[in-house]
Amino acid sequence: MEKYSITLTADERKQLKTMIKSGKTAARKVTHARILLKADGGPHGPAWTDVRISEAVDVTVRSVEKLRQRFVLEGFAAALSGQSTRNQQPRKLDGECEARLIAALCGPAPKGYARWSLRLLASKAVTLEIVDEPVSYETVRKTLKANELKPWLKKEWCIPPEHHGEFVCQMEETLEVYRRPRDPKRPLVCMDEMPYQLISETRTPQALRRRRVPRYDYEYKREGVVNLFLVFAPLLGQRYVRVTARRTAKDWAALMRYLVDEVFLEAEKIVLVLDNLNTHIGGALYEAFPPAEARRILYKLEIHYTPKHGSWLNMAEIEFSMLSRQCLDRHIGTVKHLRREVIAWMKARNRGTATVHWQFTVAEARIKLKHLYPVIEPVTVAKPPVALVPCSVATRTMRISRFAKRKRKAVHRPTAGRKFRGTLNANQPSKRRAASIRAPEL
Repeated sequence: MEKYSITLTADERKQLKTMIKSGKTAARKVTHARILLKADGGPHGPAWTDVRISEAVDVTVRSVEKLRQRFVLEGFAAALSGQSTRNQQPRKLDGECEARLIAALCGPAPKGYARWSLRLLASKAVTLEIVDEPVSYETVRKTLKANELKPWLKKEWCIPPEHHGEFVCQMEETLEVYRRPRDPKRPLVCMDEMPYQLISETRTPQALRRRRVPRYDYEYKREGVVNLFLVFAPLLGQRYVRVTARRTAKDWAALMRYLVDEVFLEAEKIVLVLDNLNTHIGGALYEAFPPAEARRILYKLEIHYTPKHGSWLNMAEIEFSMLSRQCLDRHIGTVKHLRREVIAWMKARNRGTATVHWQFTVAEARIKLKHLYPVIEPVTVAKPPVALVPCSVATRTMRISRFAKRKRKAVHRPTAGRKFRGTLNANQPSKRRAASIRAPEL
């Protein structure tokens, strides 16, 4: 005789049979349902032994014994689902504790620590009165994962100023320039620059092999810093990169003359979008060239500056990102080698006419970046004070005005629909009234 006896009610047997026939229940529950039906010792059950049930259902005898024990000790639902509720512990962090934990995590880290870690947060949970009893760092990890928080990650971000009129003015100006149609006489050009550190290897790196990643030594040698100018024409799918030894106003002026006299020689105006760097000014042309030459170059440039802390509006930065990832993400030790690699990358991109499809507009900026626009408070105009008139004087004035209106209507206004000649006397009867008056009979 089995140690734990199973007795099912008629409703429970019906529920188990429906679950088996539906074909939509998990296989584990179906197996448990079949075992319970076979082990039923009630009046309508077959009351099979554990060995016979294990052979019929293709499970071990120990599994049948555990299912009998769970049914007797925990009930029908626990036996069917297969999940025991006896060993489940209550949550150590309820909603209020989670809120306090997240608030502490979003605040500054303790002195001596750069940021919060899981173990640090778990050790400080009792000190900060987040929980009453100590918790493990695994509990903290599960809480942060459920709320999608990652304190060990941070991003370097270009944070614009809020409620700044100059920022949104230059932003909308740049976005309107990007919406202009393609015009060969007025090409759109985005320009930017970045420094690059030349680094040479002290030992020969080991190339990629089967089952081994490339290897390079941690020691390296600095070979100086150079400057990269990048000019990008998004509507043409062309870009031009120049490597210079320094970043000065004269270098930028030389680049502008290169654009005007060589790259876009037949253009009437070059619509230039660039950032607010101290060398990107018209005065740099006068420092590098004679006044007539500087004025000639400046006349062919239509310059539009991106706002400060808004360099993401410059499409040249997107192209610089592609250059950094595809070409410059390695150690390059000489200027000659750098020029050769950059020119090869530039020619490959120009052959494919790779471009940037800018889709951000002014209308979207006014919705998504609403917090950047200044808040305009409504102007309230003060009403002039009303002069108070004594009651007796006001009443007399009102009576006089009404009497004047009535007299003017009687003397100067004819009756509607009639024409009169001469002046109407108030004491004289009208024609219709005079006709109705008859002379007395004699």
